[in-house]
Amino acid sequence: MSVYEKLKSLNIELPAVATPAAAYVMYAQTGNTVFISGHIAKQDGKVWVGQLGKNITTEEGKQAARAVAVDLIATLQAACGGDLTRVKRIVKLMSLVNSTPDYTEQHLVTNGASELMVEVFGDAGKHARSAFGVAQIPMGACVEIELIAELA
Repeated sequence: MSVYEKLKSLNIELPAVATPAAAYVMYAQTGNTVFISGHIAKQDGKVWVGQLGKNITTEEGKQAARAVAVDLIATLQAACGGDLTRVKRIVKLMSLVNSTPDYTEQHLVTNGASELMVEVFGDAGKHARSAFGVAQIPMGACVEIELIAELA
């Protein structure tokens, strides 16, 4: 099943690529490696505001991370010149989870993005990753994730 067939079977329609919120670009490529800037969680087109361990559950955070992954895939498609079949491998995800000092399930929140990458890209979606708890994320978002991928 192609990447596009997988997206369709998951009822995922890729959104328009977001515009930078500050002085950066949405992606940069060197050689066959593309670096996707951090994307923040959105719900119904608005920033998904909240803090894990305070007013957002782990399951909600996981859904937020999955939503971020959909946006990352849309930006990755733009970086591939519109052709996701050029993705050779998802190399790494780095996840920042807006969380209270005693919250310790950042890795479970990040699974929302990691699991989607494998669902969409199969073995090529298996990646290295980091998941951090942070005191705050721009605009109060609950999750921010960046991605590194290799292109064919």
